[in-house]
Amino acid sequence: MNAVIIAVLVMLILSLLRVNVVIALIAGAAVGGLAGGLSVEETVAVFSEGVGGGANIALSYALLGGFAVAISYTGLPKLMVDKIIKMVSRKGEAREQVLPRVLIILAILFISCLSQNVVPVHIAFIPLLIPPLLLVMNELGIDRRLIATVITFGLTAPYILLPYGFGQIFHDTIATNMELSGLAINMSDIPFAMLIPTSGMVLGLLIAIFFSYRKPREYRNRKISAADEMSNKVISTKDLIVTIIAIIAALVIQSIFQSMVFSAVVGLVILFISGTVKLSDQDQLMIDGMKMMAFIGFVMISANGFAEVIGETGAVDSLVNSTSDVIGDNKALAALLMLVVGLVVTMGIGSSFATVPIIAVLFVPLSLELGFSPLATIALIGTAGALGDAGSPASDSTLGPTAGLNADGQHNHIWDTCVPTFIHYNIPLIIFGWIAAMVL
Repeated sequence: MNAVIIAVLVMLILSLLRVNVVIALIAGAAVGGLAGGLSVEETVAVFSEGVGGGANIALSYALLGGFAVAISYTGLPKLMVDKIIKMVSRKGEAREQVLPRVLIILAILFISCLSQNVVPVHIAFIPLLIPPLLLVMNELGIDRRLIATVITFGLTAPYILLPYGFGQIFHDTIATNMELSGLAINMSDIPFAMLIPTSGMVLGLLIAIFFSYRKPREYRNRKISAADEMSNKVISTKDLIVTIIAIIAALVIQSIFQSMVFSAVVGLVILFISGTVKLSDQDQLMIDGMKMMAFIGFVMISANGFAEVIGETGAVDSLVNSTSDVIGDNKALAALLMLVVGLVVTMGIGSSFATVPIIAVLFVPLSLELGFSPLATIALIGTAGALGDAGSPASDSTLGPTAGLNADGQHNHIWDTCVPTFIHYNIPLIIFGWIAAMVL
């Protein structure tokens, strides 16, 4: 069996058995490396080299968590929740009677979509918005698996389809790597090619909202962090203005320099210098923030090591070659198997942006040989890349929702985020991606 398949299966099976994802990734990398012909020493060395590439990501998420908790210290999240309640409540009615589930769901969906294209902050909004809303969602009986699917949709579908913000980067990655692989395309064709696959994600989202998770689910009201007590304070006008300035400054820095590390530091410095957050509280808020986001950082570090080991074995090339031997001249079977190969690769790596360069060099010659049109080839490569973001345990599009929804320890990463998003997005993506490849 191919080393990629073995490694991904080991990782997924261990994850589904509730083994920590970090351990599952390390175990999958070890088994995959050995199956791919590497010695134990080589596997350890390559994995160690790979994890170094994830250090910046881990630091980014740690500081992002600290910035998020600092914002919660100011009282701004509480103010946001109070405004939501006030907008939909009528005098004299209890909260659970007047807060419509649809408002919460649409607000989270809207903000999630904005985070990819209009205000490209990716998952940075999650630790700011979701933890303060958990008590409200508990009172409404909202199933957190639904919120996980809503957030993951907002984190993936907009950049897959629209060439703005992170979408611009994703589309440029597709176009650049397809040209390097022998097929030049116009970037303006990518949204049209990805329209059908994205429609599959829309269908999955509607199924999750109206069928899968419409029934209430009970959660206990638990303390989230030491920041809770301070976040209950009423925010002053001065602190509100400073907090908004800090958030805007962080967004500007991230947009210009594409660095979560420096954007979070700038935001924290503004809050500290202004006195909105006391310097004496900095240790506690950083500890709370790191607790919230460290899981993402360690998973991404492990995923980098996993990807490095798999790349070193050369098993991705052999997987595609063996697939092409099975295909023959059958375009329908070719499209399906190419998407399945993309799913296997991206489930392990967990990043569509990192996957596209790997699969483009293999898929473009194969597509040209089989007679797929440029639009169909775009759909195959774009969909294959997106498959990893929408259901992989190592994707920040699933890790982000878990970090926010599990702030009180009642949301499991695998069973409450990864499995729901895999079912509602990966399956439709394969089906609609295959349709796009056949009709375009």
